[in-house]
Amino acid sequence: MRLATFNILHGRSPGDGVVDLDRYAAAVRRLDADVLALQEVDDDQARSHHADLTAVAAAAMGAVDHRFAATLVGTPDVWTAATGEEEPDTGRYGIALLSRFPVLAWRAVRLPQLDRPVPVRFPGHTNPVMVTDEPRVALVADVESPGGVLTVVGTHLTFIPSWNDRQLVRLARDVVVGLPADQGAPRPAVLMGDLNMHPPHPERLTRWTSLASGRTFPAEAPTEQLDHVIGRGPVRATGPARSLDLGLSDHRALVVDVAVG
Repeated sequence: MRLATFNILHGRSPGDGVVDLDRYAAAVRRLDADVLALQEVDDDQARSHHADLTAVAAAAMGAVDHRFAATLVGTPDVWTAATGEEEPDTGRYGIALLSRFPVLAWRAVRLPQLDRPVPVRFPGHTNPVMVTDEPRVALVADVESPGGVLTVVGTHLTFIPSWNDRQLVRLARDVVVGLPADQGAPRPAVLMGDLNMHPPHPERLTRWTSLASGRTFPAEAPTEQLDHVIGRGPVRATGPARSLDLGLSDHRALVVDVAVG
């Protein structure tokens, strides 16, 4: 089966600054992913034509099941934290997880969040900048894959150093706890998304195995890998991963074929 993760920058192309839904759908089709994790996803936002970008991607890839989890509601000029309750007539922004295989169970995991501004040193800035993080969430799906049940996690971690460490460790621990053993072996699990950290840091923190290596940021001439696919248990890459520039977003998509079981 094929796994892919893609920070879509709400479907916008840095080249022309335009959100073109046909171009976005074509990019998703090109990935040809069986399970796809998306980050920076809009739902009912003016900047992306009030489209449900999760639904557009689901139709493009032929997903039989998908979920969207909001981290922010409102519009980019007046964001507020999502509560998890239905908020009609309100634009949303968050992450999505989509699958061509049936999903047996879904859950959302809210991740630890800093409740105060903190100094962060960005490339090109002499002095640290005070920033306030947005809420972070993960979607967890038990996917009925051809090789057996595979637990897949999609997420977008904070860019704040050390705090994303805490989020990843917490998430990997929460996913493993309670997973059943399948015929005496640990349930295979995969975690993928924009983790805002460089390899091999995710593997060291979680003791999971990297399934995909490739520079993903910035898209035009990538110099670093911020997007990852890591696995636990009987799941392995069957070939080298690919880092794809799809003509939209400031990230490349990361794609890898895996065998489960």
